Amino acid sequence: MDQYKEGQDNPFDAPIPGQGLTDTPGNYPWEHPPQFTDTSEAADYVWERMHRPEFAQRILAMLDAGIPVEAIGRIIVFNGFMEGKWTPDVAFIITEPIMKMIVAMGMKGGVENFRMSMEDITNNKDMQAITKIKLDNQEAKTAAKAATSVKKDIKKIENEGLMSKPKKEETE
Repeated sequence: MDQYKEGQDNPFDAPIPGQGLTDTPGNYPWEHPPQFTDTSEAADYVWERMHRPEFAQRILAMLDAGIPVEAIGRIIVFNGFMEGKWTPDVAFIITEPIMKMIVAMGMKGGVENFRMSMEDITNNKDMQAITKIKLDNQEAKTAAKAATSVKKDIKKIENEGLMSKPKKEETE
């Protein structure tokens, strides 16, 4: 009888489409009215929280570790939405000011080099070294091709003198 037992990963053991619409509303914080609807109030709230000593130390440590400002800002904004502090549209509007707050904290906190975006690879020393090696390799190949072509031109010139008899191809 064990041979007919279903496996652990049953694709049919999932919620029915639309089942979430039948749950009791208000189970999650984002299903309630937000605490902040004004963007300036929401930004002030974040500013106050960011200046708590334990929070400020964490932000500076993350910036110093190379975590981009964009990633930290997105985490703060998404966390505020998950806690029911603001709606997604308010989150979208306050994202840029929050990132500017993080940059200001990093500059004031003495973080020398910090990444701005998640796609910013210019601060990564390994990526700079790889790019330099690739450029050096391409320059070497280009120089080798140029040297080969110059050698061929020199041989042509050596075989032909200024006063040499013209070849049949040149006269026709």
